Amino acid sequence: MIKIFIHNLRLFSKSRKEPYLLFRKVLGFYPEKIEYYQLAVRHRSVAIPTDDGHLLNNERLEFLGDAVLNSVVTDILYRRYENQREGFLTNTRSKIVKRDSLNQLALDIGLEKLMQASKHVNTHTNNNIYGNALEALLGAIYLDYGYKKCKSFVEQRLLKTFVDIDKVAEDEVNFKSKIIEWSQKNRLPLEFVLVDEHLDSSNKHIFKTQLTISGQTICEATGSNKKESQQNASFIALQLIQSHPQFIGDVLALNEISQPVEN
Repeated sequence: MIKIFIHNLRLFSKSRKEPYLLFRKVLGFYPEKIEYYQLAVRHRSVAIPTDDGHLLNNERLEFLGDAVLNSVVTDILYRRYENQREGFLTNTRSKIVKRDSLNQLALDIGLEKLMQASKHVNTHTNNNIYGNALEALLGAIYLDYGYKKCKSFVEQRLLKTFVDIDKVAEDEVNFKSKIIEWSQKNRLPLEFVLVDEHLDSSNKHIFKTQLTISGQTICEATGSNKKESQQNASFIALQLIQSHPQFIGDVLALNEISQPVEN
């Protein structure tokens, strides 16, 4: 099938052949249904209106590619680290698929050269469009060739070439140390409270830890041991801090509300 397609490609005119060649440089293989890939690099700022009033851009493919990417990376890590626990696998995956990593991978493979976006979109301050397009590209590969090709692309073209998975796993962030460092820097008392310990239906121990800052419960997390539950709670708390600029102010405000009023 592929050999027939490549043979037919040679018969295309130069202008018709060009997009296939450009995407091959990025992908490492020829697209078959080129329209999927062209849509994957089309930002919403240059969406194409359809006859029925819909706008065609890469957002639906991005949604699909996000799910595919998480599945593929989970598959790779699960098979690669057979003896590691769920918390380790989750944290390692989150570092591989985080937005900054995807933005950089998109640049590494030259995807930005194929991006179609309005000249009013500042790609220097909004470089997430590259990571979004990479996810959309995975959606395109999935529709064009299926899951196996997606996994091969992620494993060989992205991770093997640009990411040292073992180093990412080796440098597994000690989230507990990070959150303790953050709390000390901001002079906010932090505490880990073990709130539950039980056996699940598979007779495995489950520990639940509550993380508090300035006496306020920030989050809860479970793990197969006390240390893992604390690490998972720390990871959640750090995500909350990074995604909410007013996090410290909100914690302090809650703390003031909860303080008893002196007569």
